[in-house]
Amino acid sequence: MTKYAGTRAAVVVAAGDISLAIAKRLAEGGARLVLTADTEDGRAEARSEVGSAAHVVAPAEIGTALTGHSIDFLFTDAVAGTSPLLPHLHDGGSVVLTTPTSAEAVLALVTALADRRIRVNAVAPFDSRGCAEEVARVALFLATEATCTTGAHVPVDGGLNHR
Repeated sequence: MTKYAGTRAAVVVAAGDISLAIAKRLAEGGARLVLTADTEDGRAEARSEVGSAAHVVAPAEIGTALTGHSIDFLFTDAVAGTSPLLPHLHDGGSVVLTTPTSAEAVLALVTALADRRIRVNAVAPFDSRGCAEEVARVALFLATEATCTTGAHVPVDGGLNHR
C-alpha cells in the first residue's frame, strides 16, 4: 500500500502505543518519518515495530533529526512542542494533536498558522478504551484526508464522554 508514499512525518507522542500505531500506518503506506521514544528500550521497540521507514530518536533529538528535512505532517501531544518543529513543516501541511487539548489552544495555533495554510486538529483519547489503533486512524484521517478541516476536536472515547 502506498497511500502515504512521498510524504514525510514527525511523530512526537509520549503515549507509546499511540505513536507506534500512527508510525506503523504511515510506514505501511510508504511515508518516511521521524519518531520519538523516551527510553532506549522504547526506541528499540519502535525500530523493531516500524522498520527502516522510521528514524527513531530521543525526544530531545527531534530538531536535530529534522535538520535539512521538511515534513508534511506533525503528530504531537503538546501544543508547546509544535513551535520548534514548525519551520520544518511544509506550507499546506497538517498538525494533529493527540491528547485532550483546550479549544482555545487549538484555535490559537490555527490562527498562528493560517497564513501558511497549515491545518491544526486534535484527537482526544479520553480513556484507555479508545485503543491506540482507533486514535491512529482518526489522527491520520485528520492529517491526510480532512483537507478542509481545521480547529476540530475529535473525541475517541467510545461514547464515555456522553454518559
